[in-house]
Amino acid sequence: MPTMELKDILVKNDIDPKTVLVLRHRPREPELREALPGLAAEKPQVYNAYQQTQTLNVEKAMKRAEYVASFIGHKAGKALFVGLYKRGEFRPLTKTTYWKEPGNIELRKVARCDYDEDRPFVLWFDLKLTGFCDQWKGKLVIDWPPPDRSWYRFPDDKKNKFVIHAILEKDALTEKKMPSWRRLVRKWDELKSMPEAWQARLKEWRGIYLIFDVSDGKSYVGSAYGSENIYHRWCAYSKSGHGDNKHLKPRDPTNFRFSILQRVSPDLTEARVTRLEHTWMKRLHTRWPLGLND
Repeated sequence: MPTMELKDILVKNDIDPKTVLVLRHRPREPELREALPGLAAEKPQVYNAYQQTQTLNVEKAMKRAEYVASFIGHKAGKALFVGLYKRGEFRPLTKTTYWKEPGNIELRKVARCDYDEDRPFVLWFDLKLTGFCDQWKGKLVIDWPPPDRSWYRFPDDKKNKFVIHAILEKDALTEKKMPSWRRLVRKWDELKSMPEAWQARLKEWRGIYLIFDVSDGKSYVGSAYGSENIYHRWCAYSKSGHGDNKHLKPRDPTNFRFSILQRVSPDLTEARVTRLEHTWMKRLHTRWPLGLND
């Protein structure tokens, strides 16, 4: 049985493969690499901001293209489909104008991206998501020809055979496995981009959590119970940065790390959860001024 390639699907949809630049995003920064699938699934505008400015070589390739087929590195030699974007106009951005783009502002909150200081300006490309194979977003997996480091290609090149490897049953962008609650550690920025499946679990869990400030090693112990449990409390921190806690307010929330100290029964009373919270404060010495609990 003959294999099907990405270019075959493009042709069937009346798109000339010569006009399509295929990108396989796999950022070097670990935090951005981890966040990218969640952004593609739940914050598509922020994901698009990531690919709307590129290195000088990719800018040249983008100028040649009419479309950008966007993929994320899935496994070694594999790429996961996100969407096909129509390329519009492009314009230069200096460091000042770069940080006025809403998408770049949001992206920096999530992954601490930065402007390339070695360049006087970068090009920003207007990329509009099309409806091409949108039912396969997060499901279509293609083989990525070696070498992996060559992450932008044109499918009409004879060397670039993007063979369809699989169409998954479940959306791999949203099915990222959640670690055990004992190993779950999230930065403040990452609270805003957790997959929906993770959010659902945190809504079920009540218990005692820890906020650790990496700038000076001080900690805050909190408890979560009632409506939406830990998720509700962490949402409050993701919005305000401090959750209305006195000693957290003057601090930079980008230094905070969130983890769970203890899970408790979902029907444990508020009074008992609070008593447990106070035992953790005592054991971890988080009362002010040693720690950040008032």
